[in-house]
Amino acid sequence: MFEPVARPTPGLAARCGRALLSPWSRLALLVVVLAAAGSAVLVLQPQRLLADGWPPAMGGAWAVVLFAVAYGLCTAAFVPRPILNLAAGALFATPAGFVSSLVGTVLGAGIAFGLGRVLGQDALRPLVRGRWLKAADGQLSRHGFRSMMAIRLFPGVPFAAANYCAAVSRMGWTPFLVATGLGSAPNTLAYVVAGGSASSPTSPAFLIAMGFIVLSGAGAAVVAWRKRGGMRGRGGSGA
Repeated sequence: MFEPVARPTPGLAARCGRALLSPWSRLALLVVVLAAAGSAVLVLQPQRLLADGWPPAMGGAWAVVLFAVAYGLCTAAFVPRPILNLAAGALFATPAGFVSSLVGTVLGAGIAFGLGRVLGQDALRPLVRGRWLKAADGQLSRHGFRSMMAIRLFPGVPFAAANYCAAVSRMGWTPFLVATGLGSAPNTLAYVVAGGSASSPTSPAFLIAMGFIVLSGAGAAVVAWRKRGGMRGRGGSGA
């Protein structure tokens, strides 16, 4: 008679590995990373660029590249983009400031999207319940490019919130990054021009830039109100 061979039980290392790679452990890591990033922003205060300017030792093309990288890291850490766009306009000429800001915008969006997709999606997707959450998830999952274009063109949704919501949805990388770059370009340019011409507040460039910022903000409010009314109507008809 042969005695049955007992299957080896998974070791402590294997169990710990599964626990560390579980969706909730990854979500906890995402929370820690974002908290650390927010704390770094409070300590380093990157908004001082508007007052102190760029370090004198950093100039030329490398300054534009470094600013784009710093811009991306700052937006991933919840620094408001208008502050960084104004700083880009004040520090560089409009073409260089616009390019560095737009590259930094796409870079920061990609960092946030990647963090949310790798660390948060598996844990948060089962929690997508309720009419508003399901509607937002469905819109981003089925019509990702045009939805993200609208969000970027009409800056009513906070930049970081849009990034992480898109990461939790089933939206693909390519439509997210392309829509972010194209949709963010007009508003980014307006802020960069405003920052570059802020010393001459009566100049045509400053007035046109500020007029565009005001109109895009008003457009965002109108679009948000119409969307809110449409969702409320659909909810009422389905009751």
